Amino acid sequence: MAVVKRYLKWPAALLLAVFVLSGCSREPEVIGFSGMTMGTTYSIRWVDTDEGRIETLRPLVDDLLKQVNQQMSTYIDDSELSRFNALPAGASLEVSPQLAEVVSESLRISRLSDGAFDVTVGPLVNLWGFGPDGRIIKAPSEEKVESLRGEVGYQNISVEGDRLTKSGNQYVDLSAIAKGYGVDEVAALLEQQGIKDYLVEIGGELRASGLKPGEQDWRIAIESPVVGERDVERIVSVSDTGIATSGDYRNYFEENGQRFSHTIDPRTGRPITHKLASVTVLRPKCYEADALATTLTVLGDEAGPKFAEEHGIAAFFIIKQGEGFIERSTPEFDKFLQEVN
Repeated sequence: MAVVKRYLKWPAALLLAVFVLSGCSREPEVIGFSGMTMGTTYSIRWVDTDEGRIETLRPLVDDLLKQVNQQMSTYIDDSELSRFNALPAGASLEVSPQLAEVVSESLRISRLSDGAFDVTVGPLVNLWGFGPDGRIIKAPSEEKVESLRGEVGYQNISVEGDRLTKSGNQYVDLSAIAKGYGVDEVAALLEQQGIKDYLVEIGGELRASGLKPGEQDWRIAIESPVVGERDVERIVSVSDTGIATSGDYRNYFEENGQRFSHTIDPRTGRPITHKLASVTVLRPKCYEADALATTLTVLGDEAGPKFAEEHGIAAFFIIKQGEGFIERSTPEFDKFLQEVN
């Protein structure tokens, strides 16, 4: 495992920035469009010679993302997932193949991580003010946290074919995987339209395919966590992979000087408190990268890198150290790293 020590200012907002460079060639070139979905933004870029395809593809992409939202959102009262969550203990619901697939993958990663990733963590996410119920400014009581922990347990959810079943009063939350799945679905749509060289992004989760003009890989920049600045920490050169980043740097609340991260550890029922600031994961499918990035964030600065190495996951970690940060990466990730010019 590579360990690189670098001094950075404290603390930081961290995000995934995308370099979309068309190179020296004028034809073909990188074209695309952006929009809103899942409470965030999306961006579609691809290599083409015909800008007219933008207006052809835009409604197809928007309709597809509306469908994914209607299947998997907890913010839409009549979505498939919301209807399942409203069912009583012991009930089941026939759902779309897409929702069944995402829940199945979520359960697989839940089992793989021994519950560090848990799709039933929703009640605790809501309790801490990071779900559809809205923000809070005061941490919940220990009694309330402990009472809701009894409702958390991925083992109580099962998938048989396209039927979801819950054995208790579980509430499934797919916010740590649905954006990645949306990216994969848009990528599939582009390929159906004959587009092979593209970059799809939803809320910072990405999938790259093919090459840019000039036979170059897509270059993705991971931004440094430096206050008040937009500086590049590292650049990865990728093709045919999904990319996802997770961290505790942006979505949080403070009470009496204590910071509470939006990332809830399902095993404790409380926000994470370790030193891992950010993790970026590369996997063939973006929805797997999305879920694994959350998993590694929950596991933290020690268990996270160990888990990634044991399972051959390409992962890059930024870890708090004093008033700066250090970097760690797995061998699978190192081959994608480029020098920052």
